Amino acid sequence: MRKLRNLLAASVLAVSMVFGVTGCQSTSNEKDSSKEESVTLSLAAAASLEKCFTEKLIPMFEKEHDNVKIEGSYDSSGKLQSQIEQGMGADVFMSAATEQMDNLVKEDDIAEDDVVDLLENKLVLVVPSKDTNEDITSFETVLKADTIAVGDPKSVPAGQYAEEAFTNLKIWDDVEAKASFGTNVTEVLNWVAKGSADCGVVYATDAASTDDVKVVAEAPKDALKTPVIYPVASLKESENKDVADEFVKFLQSDEALKVFEDYGFTINQ
Repeated sequence: MRKLRNLLAASVLAVSMVFGVTGCQSTSNEKDSSKEESVTLSLAAAASLEKCFTEKLIPMFEKEHDNVKIEGSYDSSGKLQSQIEQGMGADVFMSAATEQMDNLVKEDDIAEDDVVDLLENKLVLVVPSKDTNEDITSFETVLKADTIAVGDPKSVPAGQYAEEAFTNLKIWDDVEAKASFGTNVTEVLNWVAKGSADCGVVYATDAASTDDVKVVAEAPKDALKTPVIYPVASLKESENKDVADEFVKFLQSDEALKVFEDYGFTINQ
């Protein structure tokens, strides 16, 4: 009987060990499976950010996070704000002005503490590289152009900044009469690059992205008193909040900030 009891005890111990090992393996496999679970992150960003994201920043992040895929929507900040308010489902929003970000904070789509005023840009006046009207040399002389390309101030931050600058120079009404309003800053840039407009107002980073336009002036400081700040934040209702926060944190890293600088942005201190 002693031998049988010993044998039964040994059998129970062996079974327990098998289940214990299996349980550990199962837990380990679950953790491995969780790590490999694919995540698609939706980024809504100002049109002026498209190249630095698609060419550099997104590939850099995806390389370090092989289970993450980032899909970007790039347009005017005002249009993106409206789409988010209508249920766009973005995980991260990066605006070309603080107004659109502030509006989403007020709407409780974004937590104020999550907002990072990351970058600064400059507003510039550009003309086509070819067939340039040599009389257009500054914001003050812009009325010498027959056609002026400007972002629509109703939804495009670059257009809002342009309206502020020209209003302070006391020529906005005359500029408006000659203006073609673009739906985003990229459209304005393309009009000037193709010669469809004699000049246009864009960001310095946009002007630096092509050889088809030439910068003739930066907006006077006394005319443009509102700094061109680019804030970024994750959305409260993001289904991938942890990954979204990690991406925002990545954008603040030295490696990412160097990329922004390479594309002409200034880091907001």
